[in-house]
Formats: sequence, structure tokens, C-alpha cells
Amino acid sequence: MSTKITLDQWQALIAVVDEGGYAAAAEALDKSQSAISYAVQKIETELGVRAFALEGRRARLTETGHLLYRQAKVLLEEAGRIESSAIQFGHGWEPLVRVAADGLFPQTVVLCALVRLAEESPLTRVEFQETILSGAEEALLRHEADLAITGRVPPGFMGDHLIRIRFVAVAESHHPLHDQGPLSLDDLRPHRQLVLRDSGRQRVDSGWLGAEKRWTFSHSHTRRQALLRGLGFAWVPEPEIGDDLAAGTLKPLPLAEGVYRYQDLYMVYAEGQYAGRAARFLGEGIKAGLAEDDDAAIA
Repeated sequence: MSTKITLDQWQALIAVVDEGGYAAAAEALDKSQSAISYAVQKIETELGVRAFALEGRRARLTETGHLLYRQAKVLLEEAGRIESSAIQFGHGWEPLVRVAADGLFPQTVVLCALVRLAEESPLTRVEFQETILSGAEEALLRHEADLAITGRVPPGFMGDHLIRIRFVAVAESHHPLHDQGPLSLDDLRPHRQLVLRDSGRQRVDSGWLGAEKRWTFSHSHTRRQALLRGLGFAWVPEPEIGDDLAAGTLKPLPLAEGVYRYQDLYMVYAEGQYAGRAARFLGEGIKAGLAEDDDAAIA
């Protein structure tokens, strides 16, 4: 199937809009102004539409022009991804993989996958950021991650389910909340709740009950230490405090309902089917590590 409009001509239309005029577009693309003007005219003539309408000495996008602009951007982005993918596959491993992983995900699984990547492609650099709440999702939307492990798959992306994390409501074994029961939401509100700060800009307060006293932490380790000192209560990922629960230093709250909460985590490739070799190798290693953990648990 042949097309009437070339990618260069679509690029010219986009540049006119983004740069605010024909002269600026010509400078940005290092072409003559007449070449830019011809490219836009070619689009309008071949398709039988008007992309721009004159208002005085300025050209503004028509409704059709807005549609062409949006679709052309998608077309050029897709073409760029295809070219990048071809270059990556042609040269083997990409030089850099950026990973954003929710702090709930087991670190040992990620580290084992990174060890395998280092053995297979020692020259590939890795940028790893541990996120909280909306951080990994935001890294995808801001094009700051090639691979993300996130609690929510943002619109426009596809994700594979990895794991479900169980949270348990706990407090230090001598906390006064353990002297009551069964507890209701109203019983919890006068007490201090310990929460984690969202590492993204959304500043989500996941699980906050509107407690009159709230302390916010940026790292789960610090919050755990605060819990162990009896400074408040929190819903905490069960794997994070398994030893504390076994030792009895932290105890589940005697809630009438809601002592457990759950969070699903998903793996998302930023470029989907065009994900680079190293990003996909790392992702498959993470999945394999989870499967090995499940097999060990069953055994």
C-alpha cells in the first residue's frame, strides 16, 4: 500500500504548529521556508482538506488540522520507535535500561534478575529507582522508565500481573489499641497512623483513614522502626514484617473488619512490543525469579 504523504511532509506540518509558524519551522528543520510551505500545501492538495486558515497575517489550525496534527504526531512517534527498535536489534543489547519498581516488590527477585543481566550483557548500564504508590506509573508517563513494576497500569500501556501483596494492620505489641476490641474505624481515628509518602507528584495517601495524628515517612524501613517504638499503627506489607510478627514485637490489630488489604503489582514495558532486548531480558528474569520463589514456597 502506497501513501500520498511522506513522513517528511507530516514532520513539516507538526513543526509549523510546534514552532508557531513557517519561518520558525524551517529553521528548526534546517530547511527553506518554501520547502515547508510546499509540504503543507502538498498535504492539503493530496487529501483535499484545509489544515490551516488565515487570520490576518497568522495561520491557525482548522478542526481538520488539529486532527491531522494529532494523528501525524502518533505516526512519527511510531516510526521513531520502529527505527530505534531496529537499531537496537541490529546492534544487540541497548546501552541503558531504566527501571522503576514499586518498593512493595521483593528486592531479591529484582537483584537476581539484575545479576543475570550483568552476566549476559555486562556493558548495559542500569538506572534503578525504587518508587512508592504512584511513582512507577508516573515514571512511565514521563518517559523516565523502560520497564516498570507498578500498582496501576496507566492508560495507553499494557501490563502483565506479577504478584499480589497482602497488607496487615499492625502496631507494637504494647500499643493501647491492643487493649480494645473488636476495633472499628472510629476507634482508630484518635490514634497516630504511620503512612508512606508518595514518590510521584500525585501525592496519593493510600490507606489513610483521616487519623487526627498522622506521621508521613519517605522510606518503609524508617516507618517500621517507628512502629517498633510504639509510635503508631499502620497497614504494612506482610513480607516486610514477617520476622516481627513471628517474634511478637508487632501484632495485628484486633479489627472487626479490614485487618488485611491487598495490592496487585504489574510489569509494564514502556515501549510495549518494541521493548529493547535488555529490558525484555530483565523482565523475563523477574518473572522467572517469581516463579522460582513460588516453587520454593510450595516445596
